[in-house]
Amino acid sequence: MSAFLSYLIHGISLGCGFALIASGIIIIYRITRVVNLAQGMFAVVAGFSAASALDAGLPHLLAELLAIAVAAIVGASTGFVAIAKRGTSPQASLIATLGVGVFGYAVEVLTWGDQPRSFAGLSGAHELWGVDVPSQYLLIVPVTLLIFAGLELFFERTYTGKAMSACASNPYAAGLQGIGVLRMGLYGFGLAGALGGVAGVLLTPLQPVSYDSDVSLFVNGFAAAILAGLKRPVLALAGGLVLGVAESMVAGYARASYQSSLALLLTLAILIAQATRREALQAVEE
Repeated sequence: MSAFLSYLIHGISLGCGFALIASGIIIIYRITRVVNLAQGMFAVVAGFSAASALDAGLPHLLAELLAIAVAAIVGASTGFVAIAKRGTSPQASLIATLGVGVFGYAVEVLTWGDQPRSFAGLSGAHELWGVDVPSQYLLIVPVTLLIFAGLELFFERTYTGKAMSACASNPYAAGLQGIGVLRMGLYGFGLAGALGGVAGVLLTPLQPVSYDSDVSLFVNGFAAAILAGLKRPVLALAGGLVLGVAESMVAGYARASYQSSLALLLTLAILIAQATRREALQAVEE
C-alpha cells in the first residue's frame, strides 16, 4: 500500500508539471492554431536559469521568479519568430517553432553545457498516510491549483483574457471589434512561456534537466493537451494528472522505460479515435 501511495503522489506531482506545459500548448493553439513544438524548451530554460541564479547566490523565490520571467521572454520571442509576419500559415509557424527549439539546443549547450543540472527544492518531508513525502512534492500541487484558478479568473474577468478568448473563438470577428489578433497571439506565447517556466522550476528539483529534456516534456505536455481535447487550459489539469499517475504506475510496477512510450500511445489512440469519429459523422451527413 505504501508503494502505491508513493507512486500516486509522485504521479500527481509529475502530472501537475505536464498540465502546466499542456495549458501553454492549448493557449497558443486556441489563439493561433499553431502547435508550439518549442513548449518543452521553456521549462528547460527555466530550470537551467533557476539553477544558475541559485548558484549566483540569489534566494530561492527570487531565482525562480527570475527564471519564469526568462521563460516568458523566450516564449514571446518564439511567438515573434513564428507568427509576427502577417499571412504566415499555421504549418509554416509550426516549422518555425521547431527551428526555435533546435536553435535552443545550441544556446543551452553553449550556456550551460551538456550535463544534466538540478537544484534543491524545499527541504524536509512530511508524513502522509504513513508515507514520507518530500516537501517539494507537496508544494507542486497547491501552486499548480492556484495557477489554474488564476488562469480561469484571467480569461473570465480581465480585458486581455477576454480578448484572447475572443481570438480563440473567432479571430476574424475579434479583428472587426478592434482586437489585435497578432498581439493577442504574442501575448499567448508569452503566457505559455511563463507556464512552461513554472513547470520547469517545480519539476527540476525532482528530476534533473538537460538540453534535450524538452522532447519528453513536450511529448507529455502534448499528450495531456490531447487528453484535454485542446479546448480549455483548465481541462489540461485533468489530462496531466491522468497521464502523470499512469506513467508513475507503469514505471513503478513495470519498467521505467515504458513510461515514455505511454504518452505516445495515448496520443495516437486518441487521435485515431477522433479521426474515426469524424469519418463516421461525415458518412452519416452524406
